[in-house]
Amino acid sequence: MPDLLSHALLAYILATVASWRFEWITRPYVTVAMAGAFIPDMTKVMLVFPSARVEQLLGIPFDWIGLHTTGAALCSVLVGVLLVAKTERARVFLLLAVGAASHLTADAFLLKPTGVSYPVLWPLTRIHPPTPGLYLSTDVEPAIVLGAVALVVYAVTQSRNRRRRSSQSSSEETA
Repeated sequence: MPDLLSHALLAYILATVASWRFEWITRPYVTVAMAGAFIPDMTKVMLVFPSARVEQLLGIPFDWIGLHTTGAALCSVLVGVLLVAKTERARVFLLLAVGAASHLTADAFLLKPTGVSYPVLWPLTRIHPPTPGLYLSTDVEPAIVLGAVALVVYAVTQSRNRRRRSSQSSSEETA
C-alpha cells in the first residue's frame, strides 16, 4: 500500500506546484492528476483475475502487465477524457497524463532483481531500460518523504491563497 500512496502524493505535489503557475489548475483538477496516478496500477486486477486464468478463458496469450506501459496508460487516459464534457477534455487529458506519467516514471526507478525495468515505452519499443534500483515498491520511506513534501506544498499553497485573498480584500477596500 505505500506504493499506491506514494503515487497519489507525487501526483498531488506535481499538480499543486503547477497550480501556482497556472490558475486554472484548481483543487478538482489536482484530484484528476491524482486519479491519473492510479491508471498504471490497473494491473492489480491480476490479484483477482490471474493472467493464466484469463489466458485460459480467452484461449490466447494474455498478461495484465501490458496495462503498466505508456501505450496502455495513454489508452486509459483517452478513455477517461471521453467521460468528461468537451470543454474539459484538454485539461483532463493533460492532468490524467501527468498523473500516469509520474507513476510510470517513479516505477522505472524501482529495485528489480534483473537490474532492468519493465518495457516503459511499449508500444514504441520493447526495450527494458536499466533501473537505478532506488527503492522497493514495499518500502515505506518514499511514502514518508513524499508525505512530508506534500505537507510543505500544502502549507505553501495555503499561505499563497491567504496572501492572495488579503491583497484582494485590501484592493477592494481602497476602491
